[in-house]
Amino acid sequence: MKIKHKTKSILVIGIGRFGKHLAMKMQELGNYVMVVDMKKQLEQDISLTFNDYMIGDCTNENVLGALGVSNFDMCFVTIGKNFEASIVITSFLKKLGAKYVVTKASRDIQIEVLKKIGADEIVYPEREFAEKLAIRYNTSHIFDFFDLTSDYSIFEIAVPSNWVGKKIGMLDVHRNYIVNILVVKNGTGVVRPMPDANYEFRNGDILVLMGKGNDVFSLTSQ
Repeated sequence: MKIKHKTKSILVIGIGRFGKHLAMKMQELGNYVMVVDMKKQLEQDISLTFNDYMIGDCTNENVLGALGVSNFDMCFVTIGKNFEASIVITSFLKKLGAKYVVTKASRDIQIEVLKKIGADEIVYPEREFAEKLAIRYNTSHIFDFFDLTSDYSIFEIAVPSNWVGKKIGMLDVHRNYIVNILVVKNGTGVVRPMPDANYEFRNGDILVLMGKGNDVFSLTSQ
């Protein structure tokens, strides 16, 4: 079943590698995307990839104001190396009434500065990717994960070998392992959302569960 979603209007400022991939995916998902970069040499590539674009210096408030930033659902500032420009642009976006501003950081110290000038959200892709990679390869039994809060995440893991042949109720999973099983996928592609206490684990099962990182690491290391 294809899930329909409301089309969003997205402004992406700074078309380096991160900004370009973000804008391309947003456009691929059916959103209206406008991209802006100050490098004239990027114009041909941008014009062939995106439906709407502008070459201009967004550290100039008049240039930024001409974009009508308050009309966009989300504005992304994805400038790579020029942090001063990121600060100026983020500040102007908030001043001009942008609804939601997401700014890219490349150092820990930049996060606090961006918070103080009003960025609604700060992304640190290098650190986030490195942390995710470390967790994924810390154990061969975790296939993927994403954070829900600072404490809880959703993990996709292989069924622990000592669970095979046993039922959820028999193991008393929630009480003994402090995790909640959301989905079980077996080797034949069958998906069982919210499996009940009578479900018996089998070899090849993949579990999608919610829990704290340390509890899941403990479970997958058994």
